[in-house]
Amino acid sequence: MKRVNVGLIGLGRLGRVYARDLAARVAGVNLAALADTNATLAEETARELNVPRWYMDPIAMLSDPGIDAAVIVSPTDTHTDLTVAALDRGKAVFCEKPPALSLSETQKMKDAAARKHGFLQMGFMRRFDAGYAAAKKKVEEGVIGTPIVFKSSSRDPYRPSLEYANPKSSGGMIMDMGIHDFDLARWYMGEVASVTAIGGTLAYPELNEVGDIDNAIVTLTFASGRIGMVDLSRSGIYGYDIFGEILGTTGTLRIGYLRETPLFVMTKNQVSHDTVPFFMERFRDAYPAQLQNFVNNLQNDRPPTITIDDAMGSLRIALAATRAQSSGKPVALKDVDL
Repeated sequence: MKRVNVGLIGLGRLGRVYARDLAARVAGVNLAALADTNATLAEETARELNVPRWYMDPIAMLSDPGIDAAVIVSPTDTHTDLTVAALDRGKAVFCEKPPALSLSETQKMKDAAARKHGFLQMGFMRRFDAGYAAAKKKVEEGVIGTPIVFKSSSRDPYRPSLEYANPKSSGGMIMDMGIHDFDLARWYMGEVASVTAIGGTLAYPELNEVGDIDNAIVTLTFASGRIGMVDLSRSGIYGYDIFGEILGTTGTLRIGYLRETPLFVMTKNQVSHDTVPFFMERFRDAYPAQLQNFVNNLQNDRPPTITIDDAMGSLRIALAATRAQSSGKPVALKDVDL
């Protein structure tokens, strides 16, 4: 089967993880080019991974006739322009979450895909994690009856850089972090009708400099009347703590783990274990799995597994929750429009 020639845009923290996975852990792909506005970083990473071409200008890379598909892992505020440019040049696109900072910008991505009959798949890697995927199967099999309560917890061990946290480029913590949880909420439970949210800058006052928060709690009311809750924190301190729970009428599913190494150290008056360091370790297999799915879909002429409509649905929840946290009032999703 023909190998897919991929060009990757964005070599930040996550982009380098993607580049290494594409170079070594994803079958059926050639990592043919890298692009980053930091020319030194692009050149060094290309040399490290034996990638034949690198670019400082991502548009130049997208114009490369030797590229079949673009994997976009650049800052959120660049996603729309890069995705549209790639689709207009006939490239298939994998775009990391969030899709954009607004629904109108996301709509431009959707319109470009429709206009060019292009392939656009979104990156929500938790769906490819073994635990979350197994839970989805259990829900579909009716193992816990009807799901009625959704709970999700995402806690980082420390805050990101102020540059990264700036809502002008990231959308803010509720969007940047919470969109994973909101995607899972829709995946397991269906559409959300309204949200409430509280939050604040409680652990890292320096985040006030860029207008971001570090802790939040979001409640969800689904269109079906079922309920949910998401808690988000940049100050987990003890480790990278990602958990989910789905309460059903005949059982409950609990997803996730905190202990990284399967070892308890038991001494007098104390039992201890290590914790998951960060996202690269917790989702080390989910990231290449979603990229493998993207490549397999292209090779087998299958539609995207996670669509731009999925991303718009989760983004709408994130925007509603951000508005609710700011205003202190419930927000109906029908009032969050383009």
